[in-house]
Amino acid sequence: MNLEIGRPDLKTMYCLQWLLPVLLIPKPLNPALWFNHSMFMGFYLLSFLLERKPCTICALVFLAALFLICYSCWGNCFLYHCHDSTLPDSAHDPSIVGT
Repeated sequence: MNLEIGRPDLKTMYCLQWLLPVLLIPKPLNPALWFNHSMFMGFYLLSFLLERKPCTICALVFLAALFLICYSCWGNCFLYHCHDSTLPDSAHDPSIVGT
């Protein structure tokens, strides 16, 4: 801790620089790749948590952000696909998805 009361040392919050970009990785448009994407993201997070052991504040901030993204069903949650959310219009374009 820093000598000032209530202000955490910025050097100890380095783990957020590895956790927050995980939330920005988009889910693939092709539904066949959703399982592979969720497995990759899950194993990345598990290996990160086991190897780096992030601080409690970083883990809580990340879990709160992940919960809000998945709860809102914006379509970028890698844990599951919300059935109420629709795919983007470009997902039905054969030139993007493929044959």
